[in-house]
Amino acid sequence: MKILLTNDDGIFAPGLAAIYKTLRPLGDVTIVAPMGCRSGTSHSLTFAGPLTCEHVTVHGTAGFGVHGSPADCVKLACMELINGPVDLIVSGINRGANVGLNLFYSGTVAAALEAAFMHVPSVALSLALDETMDFDTCARYGMQALQHCLPLKPGDIMNINIPRLSQGKPRGIQVVPQSTVGFHEYYEPRTSDDPGMTFQLKGGQPNQDTVLTDTMMLTQGYVTVTPLRADMTYHRRLSEFESRLKDIPIE
Repeated sequence: MKILLTNDDGIFAPGLAAIYKTLRPLGDVTIVAPMGCRSGTSHSLTFAGPLTCEHVTVHGTAGFGVHGSPADCVKLACMELINGPVDLIVSGINRGANVGLNLFYSGTVAAALEAAFMHVPSVALSLALDETMDFDTCARYGMQALQHCLPLKPGDIMNINIPRLSQGKPRGIQVVPQSTVGFHEYYEPRTSDDPGMTFQLKGGQPNQDTVLTDTMMLTQGYVTVTPLRADMTYHRRLSEFESRLKDIPIE
């Protein structure tokens, strides 16, 4: 199996090192990841100028450090850096959970989504923020979940989150939908010598869901697995709007 490993915390992040060690027995793993932290960059791509990368010795192996986003890494790796088709793309381990509306901001999830655009199955793996981030244990639990999901179909996206491990062993695995109720957040004003106004985004506690979701189950100590898809079309409303618009003349 030919595996591409990337992330959004940067090529030297401990989470990437942990999952790399766990993936190696599965096949040929190539690391292509951002040279620095690109958290929260969502699905940004480098268009304004050329995209550069360099050979990097990382975690005892040769990898590619890309001066770009996680989505850049996946696109460049599959089109230029890796010979032949990639069988699986793994993004992570992210420092912090990627559940609920955070999926839309996440560079980790964006890398997995870019894989789906290229018809390659992918996994985004994240660990909930904790005082001590035990990435090695997270990698073990994440691989247990992943191996039971295999084989994946081309374009499949599996979003896997591991709960805070300081609370003990996870209570189990829950396959749940993404939460859409958001988080309790606010901006805190900060003093600054600059003439402009400075704010820091704070908070982040999840609002209460009325059904079982990734956010709810993760906070209750479960490993959460959410299948995602690249198609954003609201298919159930296509016929409704087609009937409204199909005979409307353009004036």
